[in-house]
Amino acid sequence: MSDVLLCRSCYAPLREVVLDLGQSPLANSFLDEEQLEQREPFYPLCTYRCVECGLVQVPAVQASEAIFSDYAYFSSISSSWVENARRYVDAMVGRFDLDAESLVIEVASNDGYLLQHVVAQGIPALGIEPATNIAREAQSKGIPTLNCFVTQDNGEAVADGTVSPGELLDPSLLGRRGDLVVANNVFAHVPDLNDFTAGLAALLASDGVLTIEVQHLLQMVEQVQFDTIYHEHFSYYSLAAARYQLARHGLQVFDVEEVPTHGGSLRYFVQHEGGPHEISPAVEALLERERAAGLNGPEVYARFRHRVEAVRDGLRAFLAECRSRGETVVGYGAPAKGNTLLNYCGLTPDDLAYTADLSPHKQGLYLPGTRIPIVAPEHIAETRPDYILLLPWNLRDEISRQMRHVAEWGARFVVALPELHVFAPPESES
Repeated sequence: MSDVLLCRSCYAPLREVVLDLGQSPLANSFLDEEQLEQREPFYPLCTYRCVECGLVQVPAVQASEAIFSDYAYFSSISSSWVENARRYVDAMVGRFDLDAESLVIEVASNDGYLLQHVVAQGIPALGIEPATNIAREAQSKGIPTLNCFVTQDNGEAVADGTVSPGELLDPSLLGRRGDLVVANNVFAHVPDLNDFTAGLAALLASDGVLTIEVQHLLQMVEQVQFDTIYHEHFSYYSLAAARYQLARHGLQVFDVEEVPTHGGSLRYFVQHEGGPHEISPAVEALLERERAAGLNGPEVYARFRHRVEAVRDGLRAFLAECRSRGETVVGYGAPAKGNTLLNYCGLTPDDLAYTADLSPHKQGLYLPGTRIPIVAPEHIAETRPDYILLLPWNLRDEISRQMRHVAEWGARFVVALPELHVFAPPESES
């Protein structure tokens, strides 16, 4: 039997390595006290580029049911993320004339952070969320939510009304297709990509619009955002690779926008092939930028690897210097990306005594691999560290404003990439 890895988009053999981060645990497999006595499973974390369709990807090491059926990330924890969702909803309602006769479907709808803004405008909304604990949280907020994965079969069952409603608050939403289908920060998180994309196509009305937000491979490479590579994050998209995958299922990218989320993402506007929207010049312009940046060849990825090693060496050197001066460094946040960074750098509680996170669902647990304890943010004021390493660097402005009180004892913030940067808290608002 062949051991050749195949591309999850076009099924061509994968032979070109982009970045090998060694062995790493699942990034969201947080540990409790009892599990500290057990041996953790580690898996290879190696990214490949398909030379046929251009998709950069990590081979699946576990089924999506094992990763996402019970999940520790609640989107509403981040106020800036909720505000970003509100602005998105306002923009889509205005651009596509959504009203009380429309239906908005969000896949991987999490705790209702986005659909709450749709419901508030009197527009019917349906969430589809695979994590049972998070789906129940959305339902408790009055957001109609199906607890299932998006697959071709499930998409068709939602559209024809044969899916089991479960605890859905409004079964009358079933048997309809979405005038707007939202897929924010999920397109990268599905191992069976073709089945998922077929499910999106099944959910979309004949003249409807699908929007997909996903981190842009170009930004990941140029900004050295290697920490966004982890096992639950299966695919890393250029526009070219995304357009290829969507076209396999009769879907067409008619516009694209660059958005700042997650350090630089793309928002694709998608319709069924031959749909009512004209193709924007922005699509070809961005494809040309990707070609000019060299995303179709190996050289840009060789430079990426060298810069990743420099980030690792820079953070290790900084922590060693702090220890030699008797200075303390702690972390802030417990995002998946932080676990990739810390495990790749080989850090331990001797380097970071703890990390503080707003989510009560993570407090009292330990980071996978490094076993660094997670505490409440109030612990920072009690221990008064010299430096605070911001692991969710994409939220650095929000966090540094929330934690500006650390200036009282002279603490400073640190981000590790694209290169090590130390900065003071912002001044207090008058």
